[in-house]
Amino acid sequence: MLGELIVGEEIARLRWHGSGETQVSSLFDAPGGARRVTVTEGMSLLLDEGENQLVVMRGRLAGDTYDDLSVSIEVTPSGSGPVVAMARPDADDADDGATAPAPMLPRHSREWYVALALAEPWLSGTDDYPRPPSNREIYERILHWHGYAWNLERAQRVDDAIRSISALAFGPKDDPFRAGSGRAQNVRFAIGRRTAEIRLVTTEDLDEAERAAARRNVPPRQA
Repeated sequence: MLGELIVGEEIARLRWHGSGETQVSSLFDAPGGARRVTVTEGMSLLLDEGENQLVVMRGRLAGDTYDDLSVSIEVTPSGSGPVVAMARPDADDADDGATAPAPMLPRHSREWYVALALAEPWLSGTDDYPRPPSNREIYERILHWHGYAWNLERAQRVDDAIRSISALAFGPKDDPFRAGSGRAQNVRFAIGRRTAEIRLVTTEDLDEAERAAARRNVPPRQA
């Protein structure tokens, strides 16, 4: 079960139970117009009147790959009666609704650290316009966190790790490396943002890496 739709007299609430994240977008009466929020396991969200679009990140199992699953929830008042909500898969997903938890990166593996360095601008929230780090910056960040950076001083090794992360984050259908278009920096930007969005690595992971670096770099006490 991905989620629980609770309909009351005046509200419709989505309680999320899926292990993966979902983005919910809708239109509501506010200066900003459309809103988009990310909901993770255990969170609840009041749905707006009208159409609410859910995109379950890597939520649809299609053969041996994982694609995003799109679901629409229509919330309407029933005349003077209670609110009515109806959920349906979008047309492309209607015939293939199998869901399963998508695979994650092995913690503290080389790819896990590369993903952490790649997504750091989005995880840290220190830049309104994040840019993806360079290969050299990724290598130096991993060396700082872990003290050992495998063979990532070679740029090709960083690129290989990013390709593996991209395939896991997007799946073969949407993998930007398979699209064969766009500038390399734009591809890396998309991968870094997607990696943070689907929580292949998290802010908690970043905090853990920084604490480990701080402990390792504490100077020895003087006798």
